[in-house]
Amino acid sequence: MTEMRHSPRDGFGDALLTLGTKNKKVVVLSGDLKESTRCTAFAEAFPERYFDVGVAEQNMMGLASGLADEGFIPFVASFAVFNPGRNWDQLRVSVCYNKSNVKIIGSHAGFSAGPDGATHQGLEDIAITRVLPNLTVLAPADINEVKQATLRAAEVVGPVYIRFNRSEELVVTNPQEEFIIGQAKTIKTGRDIAVLTTGSMLGVAQKAVNKLSKKADIALIHHPTIKPIDRDSILDIARRVKIIITVEEAQLNGGFGSAVLEVLADKQPTRVIRVGVDDTFSQSGKPEELKDKYGIAQKDIESAILRAIIKK
Repeated sequence: MTEMRHSPRDGFGDALLTLGTKNKKVVVLSGDLKESTRCTAFAEAFPERYFDVGVAEQNMMGLASGLADEGFIPFVASFAVFNPGRNWDQLRVSVCYNKSNVKIIGSHAGFSAGPDGATHQGLEDIAITRVLPNLTVLAPADINEVKQATLRAAEVVGPVYIRFNRSEELVVTNPQEEFIIGQAKTIKTGRDIAVLTTGSMLGVAQKAVNKLSKKADIALIHHPTIKPIDRDSILDIARRVKIIITVEEAQLNGGFGSAVLEVLADKQPTRVIRVGVDDTFSQSGKPEELKDKYGIAQKDIESAILRAIIKK
């Protein structure tokens, strides 16, 4: 069967247009990245509700907070490294502290802005967002799930952060499947080892699990919500398997794997192997080359599974 690949950001653009048609309170702000973040269709359809603030991400977040206070539903879009990276202070005080109804969009997350180098690669955004009170943090897997996550985010009263990739990612979710914030998705059951993924790593993790399925009974569980994390799902799988593997396209320090460890440390201590970027800045290169170099390619997930098989 031929693999289907699409850029997840296109799902965001489609969802914006749908929301703009249904709800006149939806407005969009961009930091001079309208085309890159797929805000163009919304801007053309509803020019009076689109605001390009230029390269001024701090001002953009403050403006969004003010619009939310007036009853609008602002979607603030830029690269993840700038939004929330550059405007984290404004996100913390003007949005999260005030529980403002702002939706923060971090496009080009992970290595998907690869050729632009470390300054444009958003690998730290999970760590700096999940620490903020009142903020929901979402990491959908593909074009279908990004669209669903965006639509659901508009229904949440309060701040929501959504991270997704620029690069073409495997389409692995069903566009008709309901997206429930805070709920993990069991892709495959298993009794020996569990692979827990978030964001764009679902597709590649699924390929690794399928390849090694004859060597062990491997569960695959996808967490498109990082905060509030599905504690019940994590604890349930920890009671069923001997080893858990977490997979993310982000820094290990403070990332998704850390969130899983925090849940397990409280209630169900379990052996965990984490696959992610290990405390380093990247260099310029194609996204797939960088995943290979920094240890989050399919072969690295397979290696983690094989190590787990030996340890169990």
